[in-house]
Amino acid sequence: MRKKLLIGCLLLASSLSLSAQDYKLWYDRPAQVWTEALPLGNGRLGAMLFGNPAMEQVQLNEETIWAGRPNNNANPDALEYIPKVRQLVFEGKYLEAQTLATEKVMAKTNSGMPYQSFGDLRIAFPGHTRYTNYYRELSLDSARAIVRYQVDGVTYQREVITSFTDQVVMMRLTASQPGRITCNASLTTPHQDVLIASEANTTVSLTGVSSWHEGLKGKVEFQGRLTATAKGGTTSCIDGVLSIEGADEAVIYVSIATNFNNYQDINGNASERASDYLTKAVKQSYEAAKQSHTAFFSRYMNRMSLHLGTNPVPELTTDLRVERFKETHDAHLVATYFQFGRYLLICSSQPGGQPANLQGIWNDKLFPSWDSKYTCNINVEMNYWPAEVTNLSELHEPLLRMTKEVSETGRETARIMYGAEGWVLHHNTDIWRITGAVDKAPSGMWPSGGAWLCRHLWERYLYTGDLKFLREAYPIMKEAARFFDEIMVKEPTTGWLVVCPSNSPENTHAGSDGKATTAAGCTMDNQLVFDLWTSVITTAKLLHTDADFAARLQQRLGEMAPMQVGRWGQLQEWMHDWDSPEDVHRHVSHLYGLFPSNQLSPYRTPELFDAARTSLIARGDPSTGWSMGWKVCLWARLLDGDHAYKLISEQLTLVRNEKKKGGTYPNLFDAHPPFQIDGNFGCAAGIAEMLMQSHDGFIYLLPALPSYWKEGEMKGVVARGGFELDLSWKEGQMSRVVIKSRHGGNFRLRSLNPALGVQRVLSTPRGSTHKSLIGKQQKLKQAKGENPNPLYAVPTIAEPLVNAHAKLNKVEPVATYLYDLPTQAGAQYVIEFKAKR
Repeated sequence: MRKKLLIGCLLLASSLSLSAQDYKLWYDRPAQVWTEALPLGNGRLGAMLFGNPAMEQVQLNEETIWAGRPNNNANPDALEYIPKVRQLVFEGKYLEAQTLATEKVMAKTNSGMPYQSFGDLRIAFPGHTRYTNYYRELSLDSARAIVRYQVDGVTYQREVITSFTDQVVMMRLTASQPGRITCNASLTTPHQDVLIASEANTTVSLTGVSSWHEGLKGKVEFQGRLTATAKGGTTSCIDGVLSIEGADEAVIYVSIATNFNNYQDINGNASERASDYLTKAVKQSYEAAKQSHTAFFSRYMNRMSLHLGTNPVPELTTDLRVERFKETHDAHLVATYFQFGRYLLICSSQPGGQPANLQGIWNDKLFPSWDSKYTCNINVEMNYWPAEVTNLSELHEPLLRMTKEVSETGRETARIMYGAEGWVLHHNTDIWRITGAVDKAPSGMWPSGGAWLCRHLWERYLYTGDLKFLREAYPIMKEAARFFDEIMVKEPTTGWLVVCPSNSPENTHAGSDGKATTAAGCTMDNQLVFDLWTSVITTAKLLHTDADFAARLQQRLGEMAPMQVGRWGQLQEWMHDWDSPEDVHRHVSHLYGLFPSNQLSPYRTPELFDAARTSLIARGDPSTGWSMGWKVCLWARLLDGDHAYKLISEQLTLVRNEKKKGGTYPNLFDAHPPFQIDGNFGCAAGIAEMLMQSHDGFIYLLPALPSYWKEGEMKGVVARGGFELDLSWKEGQMSRVVIKSRHGGNFRLRSLNPALGVQRVLSTPRGSTHKSLIGKQQKLKQAKGENPNPLYAVPTIAEPLVNAHAKLNKVEPVATYLYDLPTQAGAQYVIEFKAKR
């Protein structure tokens, strides 16, 4: 009896340990450089905590501090010269076409405005150079950072939050003995022409305006305000310095605000806003503020969890865990990195605010790399790949709203540059929602950004089934589709309908001896337009509207250039067979159809699927950080978990300087290098894709499980069709899935591993607790072509079903099974699996 009790206690302890695991970043020394600092954010404000005991530095951002002012940048000369560029492309004069486009089509001066740092909070602590027992932590479970150390036997602690509910930065200072908090705090900034003032002996204010850039005067006015509350001691403020002497405890507050209302209106009052934030924040206790902040954050963070085992090296700091990852295969670090990606999205993209840019919300420069704008030929889209699948749907809103806004500015650009109806977005935009072609033609002569953003509108519907949202999104999608319908032309040799001029983002081609990117009929353009037009056709049917327009698009789809397999078995990147097996370019644009789209499938398009795999193998694994994040997703879609894991391993390679190509900085930021946040988001999406896929008309559990993750649990992952899933597996095989059906409909499950079968299905519709076996196992040889869930336009599968692992590994295919589970809205179902003997 005692033995059974002991075993039971051990099992309970193990279970509690699994559920109570905390995810954090921790270090035993202060940050020496920005990419070692700890990121905090509330969507609007960003903070990077360095944690130096003697001189604290908190680098600060506010999401609307951008250079310039409201503007658009369409070049009117483009209307005359785009046909000439197109003709040169059709004549095979690609470099001449590209040169002419650079000179006559691109924006004349404004290539977009940079996102800019506010500056820093700096706090001097006299005598704290003599510190010992140092500890610095970022909690991914509570969105707070801690710095702790000892000086002369006294333990000091700083706790920092960027409050979601109070919209200020708060730093609580405590000591193990009373009267020990003494410091001087100030605000600094790299901006010119700023005014620093002390007000009422309690508050420091720093007021400034954003920078001139490329001929545009900066007109974003901003103000930061600094104050403190203290228990005991004295607090004073003079000459821009806030002083605290001999306090038992203190809380330092920073508020920042601007005059930005929206991309057309900057008539707000920065000073009033900053003052209001600060006044409201200091009225409540720090504990109450922290509690409301944590509760707000937890509502997002706790929706989903991933457990891949316990931390095998708890004594190692986070940077050393990354450095040794290839030796330790630290699965707990992978789960931490996954949750860090979700953490970053919560902290940089809140409803009503700006989308996460190239650096999310964290940037320490006035003129950062690539202006830290919104690069629309992969990067800003990648930022939002985790939004729906990792149960953060509301955080998608800033990107979806930006799509609406660029559709407004893009209408003018389409008319000025192309003489076309509808709207266009080229490869870049900023807070002012510019839509003209920027930079030089090798990257900027690409008119398909709007099509890619529209894919996010469609994905939002596929995950949520929200018809109200779809009705609002449809005019945006329709007008983007209209633009391509008007500007696409017949390529003279093949007669195919193509986008021209364009490029396969940033990659040169053999048609120009590697000197130009400009081309016609690039595979990625074809895939993007295919997705856009098919989503518009499907939406028009769902909403019972625009039958004639939908019919026209359906006809035009048949006129487009198809995807093609090239001479060495690759999926062609261009209309012509130009691909080189030696090309290791970071962009893999022609594989958009594999991920994030679902045009390529081992079941529907096996030949093209294999060709995509051949292309990806040729591109190699090591690359820039964001490219490796994309490749994790692609290998997951190729159903190769070990190769996807290899890319995670490449991503989790420590970068302490800018010489290493790709990897991860000590604070887990993605290293392009320099820092780009899209690699963090792309890899998080890829990890989810390895464990669950829902793009092919069915739910696919553990489709790309690597051999290193023998046991694990993922809760709260979301599948298209409105299903929330909790998965658990043991010895590399599914053991249990809990299905929460948000809207009802058919849940179609595919079992990859033939050794697994459904043991039983338990349902709890609307709170009841009865057991029933639901659904029938059926071997399928020919798909019925039916929509698996009438509520959603989820793509259906087409037979013959081919076991993908068998095909890839050159072994005999095995039987593949689908399970149909009718569900009720609001009901929960449990499927238990057992191994077949």
